Amino acid sequence: MPETERPTAAFVLSLIGGVFILLGGALMTMIGSFLGSFGYGMMRGYGVWGGMMRYGNPGYGMMGGLGYGFGFLGITGLILGVIVIISALMLIRKPQEHSTWGVLIVIFSMLSIFGSAMGGLGIGLILGVIGGVLAIAWKPKPSS
Repeated sequence: MPETERPTAAFVLSLIGGVFILLGGALMTMIGSFLGSFGYGMMRGYGVWGGMMRYGNPGYGMMGGLGYGFGFLGITGLILGVIVIISALMLIRKPQEHSTWGVLIVIFSMLSIFGSAMGGLGIGLILGVIGGVLAIAWKPKPSS
């Protein structure tokens, strides 16, 4: 049984890009959780600055103050990273559908600039776009 040719370079770059986007989303979620803890938390006065700023700006865990915005961006980044990783895995499993998976990788890598520490610290965005474009442009060698 002959082994089918696969877009390996596109897969590797897209997968690494997706991992960076996922890590950027995790970083943003942790920042959001930390910033949310500066408010009251669920118990009055028990945030990070609970005793010093007892009647300060109330926040509730990740959903308080700035924590809400960072938490939302982080969760968005996590979702986008997972989509890029799944698309990269599908690219290597179904190379005949390389254009479809490449387009999905490019779109969700570009969207990651809004969701996860500027596209996985910029590295995930760049690697994901390059990998997606390589997947779109990939052509299997004609069998001889």
